[in-house]
Amino acid sequence: MKFSSMMGALLMTMGMTTFAADLPALSHSLTEQAAKAPAPVLALKDLDGQLHDLASLKGKVVLVNFWATWCPPCRREMPSMDRLARKLAGTPFVALAVDIGEDADTIHTFISQLDATPSFPILLDPHARIMQTWKISGLPTTYLIDSQGRIAYSAVGGREFDHPEIERQVRALLKP
Repeated sequence: MKFSSMMGALLMTMGMTTFAADLPALSHSLTEQAAKAPAPVLALKDLDGQLHDLASLKGKVVLVNFWATWCPPCRREMPSMDRLARKLAGTPFVALAVDIGEDADTIHTFISQLDATPSFPILLDPHARIMQTWKISGLPTTYLIDSQGRIAYSAVGGREFDHPEIERQVRALLKP
């Protein structure tokens, strides 16, 4: 069994409430990027085998979150990402969660523990190949891509995605 799978199983068995008091609060902002570089290529399949290609989402604001089930802040921020996605339904906003280095069964086990099934696609990168392309140095890492396909904001570490400050940053990008 891979280390990440063992760690994920341990965290799921022990429950996140055991660790909640030991973890720092989730942050409430994303860091604006001065030089809005084009987002790297991202084309991965979701849990249902459907391909999602970031290039096909031009014209939309896209939140790309890189995470893993064994990562405590990743697990904690997932419900807030879902609340934001649900709140912005009907707008040109898309949330994508890219799981790094795990298989579909591990992710399904995690999802079954959530109060609600995420309303956004969970993409699979079981061999963690995308980390180099996107220069991911830690999990969770999040990028907010503007409607022109450029990285507008980024963050490393857990976020409370439905916090008014992050929602304000997203809505500013949604304005024409």
